[in-house]
Amino acid sequence: MTRNTILKKNAGAYSLIVIGAFLQALSYVIFLAPFKIVPGGVYGISIVLHYVTKGFFSFFPDGLPMGATALCFNIPLLFLAMKKLGLSSGPKTIVTFLLISIFTDTISYVLGNQPLVENDHFIACFYGGAILGLGVTCVFRAESTSAGTDVLARVIANNTNMKVSNMIIIIDSTIVVLGLIVFQDWAVPLYSWFTIFVFGKIVEMFQVENPSRAVFIVSKKTQEIKELIVNKMQMRGTFLHGRGMYEGKEKEIIFMIAERKDIPKLKNEIKEIDKNAFLSTMHASKDSPATGR
Repeated sequence: MTRNTILKKNAGAYSLIVIGAFLQALSYVIFLAPFKIVPGGVYGISIVLHYVTKGFFSFFPDGLPMGATALCFNIPLLFLAMKKLGLSSGPKTIVTFLLISIFTDTISYVLGNQPLVENDHFIACFYGGAILGLGVTCVFRAESTSAGTDVLARVIANNTNMKVSNMIIIIDSTIVVLGLIVFQDWAVPLYSWFTIFVFGKIVEMFQVENPSRAVFIVSKKTQEIKELIVNKMQMRGTFLHGRGMYEGKEKEIIFMIAERKDIPKLKNEIKEIDKNAFLSTMHASKDSPATGR
């Protein structure tokens, strides 16, 4: 790949990140936060804390800024992801959640806490969820993530028998229930869950490529590659037994499921171990992490 090609690819990716971050911030500020809609994730927590701390701090009389508060959650979650999951999209992830925080607090400062449409929770949660989904889709297309509570879900899932998707639902629902407890209003969880539903459907609609790949690896150094996959990249796989058609020799083949964004790093690491290794990928179906909100 030439230098110009790499530059164009990176320019396209970071342009998508900027657009995605802006759309997510716009959703939080003008649709969700003014109506106390809690869409799960770190920004759901930030919206709750924003209202709880109103009048609590003299230097933040209107409550803790949502973007800065979310940043305080995302930074440790990023370190957790890098340590436990070997997050390969680290630089893009940092740019993504920094931009969302900056855009959120900037838009809040410029527009205040006034909703785009007064006294209409349904429009707020529908369009808030839709715009949030578009923003997250842009970030996914750039092969990035915004860290968020999905990191915690993936870490817990890796150490238990629970699916990542189920753990995300549990964590996001817990945050929604937190909104109910704090605001003492049943409309909060009902509108919040509808927002999450719309958001999920938008991501599903536009995420046309499956985020997971089935990977087959043929190499004479399967044990070294196993150590790489299990210990360094914190992933899992299965040994398949095969026989070469030409020489008739027995071979071990590694089969695994990997997220699309992890494939480049996996290929590079394998080639460092065995430059003659053969690696093939194809579409696969697997529970994948969600928003990173």
